[in-house]
Amino acid sequence: MMTRQGGAIIGLLSVSLLAGCGGKYIAPLAPPPPREEIPASYDLTWGALIQSLAKENVPLRAVAKDSGVIASDRFVTPIGVYADCGRLGDALLEGEAVVAFTLFVLPNQSGGTELQINAKMQSRAYRKGSSGSLKRQPVFQCASTGRWEANLVDSVRRLVGK
Repeated sequence: MMTRQGGAIIGLLSVSLLAGCGGKYIAPLAPPPPREEIPASYDLTWGALIQSLAKENVPLRAVAKDSGVIASDRFVTPIGVYADCGRLGDALLEGEAVVAFTLFVLPNQSGGTELQINAKMQSRAYRKGSSGSLKRQPVFQCASTGRWEANLVDSVRRLVGK
């Protein structure tokens, strides 16, 4: 009886010690989806969005001008560029993330266009810091860094001339 309990205690201690070495996963805080007003007509903004996405070579899954929805297909990007996948202990996760964006475009009453960009991201392959080989499991949910969205809005604003 004593040996069985002692073995169980040693087993639990070794598991908790090993888990402590890896560091606790700290998820990134997801920002709210960015909403922008583009001071141009719906048609002009729509054309600028399509042109901007084409220049960035973003694979599109759905384009529906009548409902104002553009959905990208999933694509791979380095963690830290468009996706923040959090930390393991004190080290940031590095590697690759799979990202997808959905844009909602709506004309507003002032003659401009409202744009909302939703992002969905998760790790594809990661490592803790810049050491070691990439691992595929577990998959971590990531948050947008906001760079892709800001670059897209800047590009659209340049193309519509406002």
